[in-house]
Amino acid sequence: MPDAATRPYNFSAGPAAIPDDVLQQAAAEMLDWHGSGIGVMEMSHRGAQFGEIFAQAEADLRELLEVPADYAVLFMQGGALAQNALVPLNLSQGAAADYLLTGSWSRKSRHEAARYCDVQVAADNADAPGTIAPRSSWRLRDDARYLHYCVNETIDGVEFEQPPQGVTAPLVADASSMILSRRFDIAAHGCVYAGAQKNIGPAGLTLVIVRRDLLGHALPACPTVFDYGVAAANGSMINTPPTWAIYVAGLVFQWIKRQREGALAGLDAIAARNAAKAALLYGCIDASALYVNRVHAACRSRMNVPFQLRDEALGADFLAGAQRHGLLQLKGHKSVGGMRASIYNAMPLAGVQALVDYMREFERSH
Repeated sequence: MPDAATRPYNFSAGPAAIPDDVLQQAAAEMLDWHGSGIGVMEMSHRGAQFGEIFAQAEADLRELLEVPADYAVLFMQGGALAQNALVPLNLSQGAAADYLLTGSWSRKSRHEAARYCDVQVAADNADAPGTIAPRSSWRLRDDARYLHYCVNETIDGVEFEQPPQGVTAPLVADASSMILSRRFDIAAHGCVYAGAQKNIGPAGLTLVIVRRDLLGHALPACPTVFDYGVAAANGSMINTPPTWAIYVAGLVFQWIKRQREGALAGLDAIAARNAAKAALLYGCIDASALYVNRVHAACRSRMNVPFQLRDEALGADFLAGAQRHGLLQLKGHKSVGGMRASIYNAMPLAGVQALVDYMREFERSH
């Protein structure tokens, strides 16, 4: 296996980098998990060995996110995109649901939900991309079953600093690209879901954290395997769960708990490190005559930093030079173009410093 010090820096938005320590442990246990003679991918999901892995992963996640006891933690499949359908199928009761639109992913969520319930756009930043519509302009219905929002827009680089305030309907959050990057108030929400392939582990696993009083109301059209209430009653094992992805996620949870940053530990240490990485990269962009980030400073993402070159003709040269410097996956999403650096938990500060050094060198030479 390549030495961690020689590996390139992977700025992919997802599937994203996984901590080197986790990859090395997973590799060491690939053929023989804890003396069992078999690897995790070969285990029965109903056996005692995987039961131990599963229980520890859920316990560590509950500890890290301070998940209240009256919330079910579900390990599901289908990615966050599937949750765009599963949320209304489970929570809307076919009635009203409100949606905040702040970028590409929340728009996808709204579009899919409209197939299953009466959707209203509570606010939309279409006329002012890179911002969040002010709370005073939101249109919220008294009969809405929930208010959905995307905490961090991976493509657009817009992030909610805090959950929406003054909302009576249960909040539903797509937290895919920011979960476990900082403290997050689960208790302020009725449901939080997240694809794993950014800060948690391999693609294929989706976390759903849902308040138990919201269970048991799935629409008749909802497949049984995707009914939150059935999934909770069966411990996320109504069918074979993504066992390998759950195992690696569990290793990531333990890695987060081990992190230290000065006097800070665990998730607080991760949050401080992420804030430092974001400040370094945004500082470089804001001081530049070549690069520009068009997201309002008050809602800039700490995980996904989109930026453009003022001379777009230089884009191919920029990416080719980045590749030579061991800086990978910096091309922006096809829908918006430009560049994007995703600086999730597994990205060290040294990786962001290497990117900043390259960006400054490229600007000097162009």
